[in-house]
Parts: sequence; structure tokens; C-alpha cells
Amino acid sequence: MCEERELPTTPEMLLNKLTELGIKYVNTPHPAAYTVEEGEKVWANIKGMHCKNLFCKDAKGVFWLIIAPALKRVNLKTLPNIIGSKRLTFANADLLFEKLGVCGGSVTPFSIINDKENVVHVVLDKEMMEQELVNYHPLKNTATTTITPADLMKFMSACNHRPQIVKVTEDD
Repeated sequence: MCEERELPTTPEMLLNKLTELGIKYVNTPHPAAYTVEEGEKVWANIKGMHCKNLFCKDAKGVFWLIIAPALKRVNLKTLPNIIGSKRLTFANADLLFEKLGVCGGSVTPFSIINDKENVVHVVLDKEMMEQELVNYHPLKNTATTTITPADLMKFMSACNHRPQIVKVTEDD
């Protein structure tokens, strides 16, 4: 079971890295939330946009981490044309742990800290990046870390990643 594996970067190590980079954050512990539906029960008092994270692999074997507002729909059939990939499918749990060092239900843009080979392409939703505050798991789904989009970009840069910022969600 993945939760029993030792994480290459612990939540504490991540928060120390954020502090080292001068990134201000608020970390709010809560019961484990594996899905958006479970998250909605623990997010009620946490300010900012809550987000979902999809770890995918395309038809050419390229890995993609797609981050979008939690309550919006991401169409994996139309997204490849927008981001310049081939057909997208969800990557399996073993690949998730191998590439990003997290378990299912804990996928987060912060997991890019474990992509030392720089093989994962990051895609951030434009609407999400226009918010004042955004929320993600700090490598485990038992807390939510709140930061600004500008600080998320600072973190990505420190991890040698240059995300695409595009509209990845569908309008209601």
C-alpha cells in the first residue's frame, strides 16, 4: 500500500523549503481527503481556491501534471490540443510514486519537488492563477497549504519547472 511507503520529501521538508524560498504559506491540518468530494467537507474554513491535480501520461509517454480548480471539469479529450500533447490517460499509482513521490489522493503541484529529472510537464489553469490564494496538499492529503499563485510560480522556478498557464477547464 502506497501510504506505507517512505516519501522522498516529507511535508515538513516541503514546508521548510517554502520558508527557505521566502514563500509565505498557511498550513491547515485536517482529516485525510482523497477526493474533491471529501475535500469539500474539510475545506469549509480555508480561504482561497481549492484545486485538483491530475497526473497523466500521453500517447508518446510524456508525463503531465495538470492543476485546475477543484469544482471545474477538465476535458482530457480536448486538452491535448491546448497543451501540445497526444491523447492523455491517467498514469498509474506506481508511476505517480516513481515520478512525483506521492500517493494517489495526495497529488499536488508541490510534488514537482521530487521530479529531479525534470520529466513532468506542468500545466496550470489560467483562472486558478488569477486568484488571490490557492490551496494544495503539502505532499500528503492530511493538510492543505495555502499560498499565492505568484509564490507557486516562485516554487516551480526553484524546482526548475516552467509551467504552461492555459485555460484547462470547461465553462459551465
